[in-house]
Amino acid sequence: MRIYLLSLVVGITALYCSAINPVIPKPLNYTAASGELVLKTIADVYLNLVDTLPGISSPEGYMLKVTPDSAAVYAKSQAGLYYGLVTLKEMEGDRNRIPACTITDEPRFSYRGMMLDISRHFRDKEFIKKQIDAMARLKLNTLHLHLTDAAGWRIQIDKYPELTGFAAWRKGATWKEWNESGNNYCHESDTAAQGGYLTKADIKEIVEYAAERYITVVPEIEMPSHSEEVTATYPNLSCNHNRGGQSDFCVGNEETFEFLQNVLDEVIELFPGKYIHIGGDEASKQAWKECELCRKRMKDNSLENVDQLQSYLIGRIEKYLNSKGKKLLGWDEIMEGGLTPDATVMSWRGTQGGIAAAKSGHDAIMSPGAYCYLDGYQDAPYSQPEAIGGYLPLQKVYAYNPVPDSVSSDIAGHIIGIQGNLWCEYIPTADHAEYMLYPRMFAIAETAWTPDSLKNYPDFRLRAENLAADMKSKGYNVFDIKHEIGNKPEALRPEKHLALGKPVKYHIPWWNRYPAAGKSTLTDGIRGGWNYNDNLWQGFLSKGDNRMDVTVDLESIQPVKFIGIEFMQLIGPGVWFPSSVQFLISDNGVDFTPLTTIEHEQKPTEGVSFKEYAWKGIAKARYIRVIAKAKEGCQFADEIIIR
Repeated sequence: MRIYLLSLVVGITALYCSAINPVIPKPLNYTAASGELVLKTIADVYLNLVDTLPGISSPEGYMLKVTPDSAAVYAKSQAGLYYGLVTLKEMEGDRNRIPACTITDEPRFSYRGMMLDISRHFRDKEFIKKQIDAMARLKLNTLHLHLTDAAGWRIQIDKYPELTGFAAWRKGATWKEWNESGNNYCHESDTAAQGGYLTKADIKEIVEYAAERYITVVPEIEMPSHSEEVTATYPNLSCNHNRGGQSDFCVGNEETFEFLQNVLDEVIELFPGKYIHIGGDEASKQAWKECELCRKRMKDNSLENVDQLQSYLIGRIEKYLNSKGKKLLGWDEIMEGGLTPDATVMSWRGTQGGIAAAKSGHDAIMSPGAYCYLDGYQDAPYSQPEAIGGYLPLQKVYAYNPVPDSVSSDIAGHIIGIQGNLWCEYIPTADHAEYMLYPRMFAIAETAWTPDSLKNYPDFRLRAENLAADMKSKGYNVFDIKHEIGNKPEALRPEKHLALGKPVKYHIPWWNRYPAAGKSTLTDGIRGGWNYNDNLWQGFLSKGDNRMDVTVDLESIQPVKFIGIEFMQLIGPGVWFPSSVQFLISDNGVDFTPLTTIEHEQKPTEGVSFKEYAWKGIAKARYIRVIAKAKEGCQFADEIIIR
């Protein structure tokens, strides 16, 4: 069947580019031919829906043929035709000329997502539509809107008007100000009110706008936790009935399920896609242990622990969603207490949750924080606006492979996609949000579309630079990748010193969540980068003031003139400098003589910072002991340098 251009794609006028070749993502197969097509009219472009397409298995795949006389797109679906047009438009640029070629192309994954957190800092429909235009260009097909969280409820629900009359408004323009001043909510009429929400008309407009670009919008309605704004508004839904706002819904209270189902009914009417995201992450579950209603619910349903109580809630909500023709999607914590029958898992705490879900026959979307959380610094922190922490440069995002080689093909089939997430606690403005999204979302898009075997970072980087420049010319605030500073200088070269490769005895174990390279970490000659998420900084967290206590064995008595160790501070996630670091030496490993104790006043700082604790002098020793103490937070330590 042949269809002319304008009769098919309403949103094609939103596409734009200036590059000669397809920019992002890279096509599967590209064969150049001689000559080029000079576009004079849209009648030169033909769209063809076909039943079969050789070499293409995805319904979103397409074939594009360009000759000096015309261009034709062949696909098995309108989405496939649309993506062929996206490629065609990228190739045309502003020249009205397209090189003759044949392209056969299809996405690697069926789910290619981007998440916008509009709870922590509200974003209006125009901002969201602008990002949908960018997503269309990147051939992303799913926009995940994080609509509810403690910082504000962002969607109109007619049955509960106070969700937008009270829970959507706070005292504090930024999340930090609101958090530091006591997390107070207020009515919309309050002169100090900050916030906002999307009306049902806004949502319908966004959903329709996205659908015209073959993008599905997935709403996230948080449960059972991250719900302080709801329980502050309707305190009967919490375990303590306190208007201060409790993070977890009361699972023992039947009113909780009545509320959630009523909300979901209105949400389902607005979002035609198959998924409803219910969050499910980071529930403290502590209030449930003391709540009479929750304990009764556990007893009545033979639930052994609060993890199973959470699973009970997830299971009931899943059955309800299924009865409405929807599928439940949640963060990987929904697996705690047992995964419900039909749920899809979004894996953020590493990749283990997604792989475990896939092994059990559930679909999984990979979104690990180390590669897909775009709220961290993308360049040297001192050169960037404040971020929540982390260091996630473009190259690391691009290096991620959602399906490890160790995963068998039957399990890999359940890993259906990848998603980049922009959490906005530290991102108060629309310009800042775009700056954090791009160009890192380019890398997410290429990983989602292009087979891992065809990815090539130097080639990608050139295309990313071109696209970044073009998007900037179109009004997007894009990070200047051409002038990227890069990783911490110490992390770029090996460190040679007396302790290199020497054994280390841990008198206090490292924090098992951040082991880095284990026993070799502190003397392996490899320095850490801008953040501990590079697995090169070793974490320490203990109950007492003594956080770190290690002894390095130089294996013979040697002259020592310098001992140094660097620590990191990042207050947001609770990483602090030590309050003191003591250096001691010994000839026998039993009797230690103090060299010095370096005191430090623990106090908050902005962003990420680094401090070296060091001793200089003249001594002889075989054993070097380092003891770090702290009143606040956890500690992250780099290499112990001995000269």
